[in-house]
Amino acid sequence: MSTRRAALSLYRRSLKLALDWAVHRHLWRGQALYIRSLFEANRSVTDPRHQRVGSYGLVEGDTRADVVIQALLTETEKLLESWKHPDPYTPPTAPGGSKYERNLPSPVLDPPPHPVNRH
Repeated sequence: MSTRRAALSLYRRSLKLALDWAVHRHLWRGQALYIRSLFEANRSVTDPRHQRVGSYGLVEGDTRADVVIQALLTETEKLLESWKHPDPYTPPTAPGGSKYERNLPSPVLDPPPHPVNRH
């Protein structure tokens, strides 16, 4: 997976995780803006001294862009894992939701056979 796709996946997962903690959209919006600012601040990072989060997983003096980006992605994964909600929000109609399979359509059955007229 490319680093761009990995970063987009992490961004999306972090927004969904924030929605687990603040179910109401007006509360979530502030958190979403903060998450966006963190991702934007690290958008063009190639030097570990310029990143906004810690430098876990980096070898001292290693400034290669791919190593720095991979360290940022790994650290973001760890942050998402540490903030994981114990009971995440599930939409009611999704599997595991309170309305899942509540109003299933009637099963389609074969019609009964026609009686043979013996008169």
